[in-house]
Amino acid sequence: MNNSERRISTTVLVIGSGGSGLRAAIELAEQRVDVIVLGKRARLDAHTALAAGGINAPLATMDPEDSWQQHAADTIKESYYLADPRTVEIVTRGAEQGIRDLERYGMAFARENDGRISQRFFGAHTFRRTAFAGDYTGLEIQRSLLARAEQLEIPILDSLYVTRILVDDNTVFGAYGFDLADGSPALIHADAVILAAGGHTRIWRRTSSRRDENTGDAFRLAVEAGARLRDAELVQFHPSGILEPESAAGTLVSEAARGEGGILRNGLGERFMERYDPERMELSTRDRVALAAYTEIKAGRGTEKGGVWLDVSHLPRETIMNRLPRVYQTLLDLQLLDITQHPIEVAPTAHYSMGGVRTRPDDHGTDVAGLYAIGEAASGLHGANRLGGNSLIELLVYGRITGRAAADFAAARSVQRRSPGAVAAARSELEGLLGADGPENVRALQRALRTTMTEYAGVVRDEDGLTTGLAELAEIEERATKIGVHPDLAGYADLAHAYDLKASILAARATLESALERRETRGCHNRADFPDLDPSLQVNLVWSPATGVTREPIADVPEEIGNLIKDVSAAGKLVE
Repeated sequence: MNNSERRISTTVLVIGSGGSGLRAAIELAEQRVDVIVLGKRARLDAHTALAAGGINAPLATMDPEDSWQQHAADTIKESYYLADPRTVEIVTRGAEQGIRDLERYGMAFARENDGRISQRFFGAHTFRRTAFAGDYTGLEIQRSLLARAEQLEIPILDSLYVTRILVDDNTVFGAYGFDLADGSPALIHADAVILAAGGHTRIWRRTSSRRDENTGDAFRLAVEAGARLRDAELVQFHPSGILEPESAAGTLVSEAARGEGGILRNGLGERFMERYDPERMELSTRDRVALAAYTEIKAGRGTEKGGVWLDVSHLPRETIMNRLPRVYQTLLDLQLLDITQHPIEVAPTAHYSMGGVRTRPDDHGTDVAGLYAIGEAASGLHGANRLGGNSLIELLVYGRITGRAAADFAAARSVQRRSPGAVAAARSELEGLLGADGPENVRALQRALRTTMTEYAGVVRDEDGLTTGLAELAEIEERATKIGVHPDLAGYADLAHAYDLKASILAARATLESALERRETRGCHNRADFPDLDPSLQVNLVWSPATGVTREPIADVPEEIGNLIKDVSAAGKLVE
């Protein structure tokens, strides 16, 4: 290990180089505020790049009667009334500006012949309001943001793993971390910190996240700094993740496959959606299709490998090549499977953390002064079911707002805080883990945790399972005190995995304890022992290690939005 501690100083530190982190950094740089972005993986490979479907904004290019109020109404209804109305209003009002910003950065949206931005239907939207770029919208957004960041010469450190946010008297003053290549520690002083480090879906066995991302880093960093989590139990399971190869299990088959006419069958060859939503069939909402597939597999009607079949082979080859090129290529690359000839074996996969760090709606500030959280790391917009296409617009709206808020906070500080004690604790934790020489293997414990979460806190939960899950988690926590960390010539990934495990354990505890408290079925949260929605649980569940789970009331929906909430037909629309 290179022991020389690197010292870095900036006005605002952004942790995470995905869409939300980059958008916040761009705002700061455009305001001429000193900013540094830290990432733990290559900037072009951030999780944002995986988002396929599209980005929502009520531009009214296709349906002139659309409005921000209707977008807000659709979002709140789809959230099963757990979304924060003020957060929803801010995102839907700011959405058009978000699209204009992307255009300014050179984003190439799909357009109609007359030059208007094309917008298509996604499930549960009243009007066409999802803008897109092929089936690689997220990648195009990430590229556009990176191009602008490069123009502004924003420093992005790609291989710096943050281990702790530094706090003195409940106010941030920077972060501590290490370089993944040579292990050298880094002390970063900053007047404000924006946390944009993603969600916690990697703590399940099948997930659309890649290895070593979305392990709950943001949750752990925020909680250890003194912030709280909200709605950790509300996790969206995508209906169609592939099963093989093991290294790519959970990789998504875009829901466009069902939108274009794909059919779901169980292991017996039955078109099982007839049992669950005979009207909408495969075009039902994401939570319903995931629940249906899960139920079929659990009842023993799945495939031999524990999945169901998604079949598009009856569609014209031309349709598949033009409309589903990414799906075709992915299956060819990963399984040598030609989807024009054969069905795809899929199962529900953990896809999106709808809960996250508890933030204020107006600026996404947390309980800790100068600490902000945005993107999938934050909570407030999605409630119990995310409206398809809303996550990408959230990044842009709150990236801009929070960048400005952090700049204002930093400018208003009269003193620069420092705490030798906080720095010493971060340094000592890092050194302690590097010297860890116990018998337990970090990867094995991470696998055990993912098995526990899949078994007891997956698509369907119940009291006994969640209680068993907490008991197994306690065992894993105990074993995690005896790990060995062994950096090698390839770098310090083993040390990063040890911190990932800490994060996953905390995120799992928050999820299990909150899921136990939510004794109802609402949106993505299915309790087999409480199958009905409970009006008294139309609350957010807020969690911290000190207080456990507390209930927080949700503000009333403004009348102009409430009047527009209605059931939306799914006819002819792509699902979420």
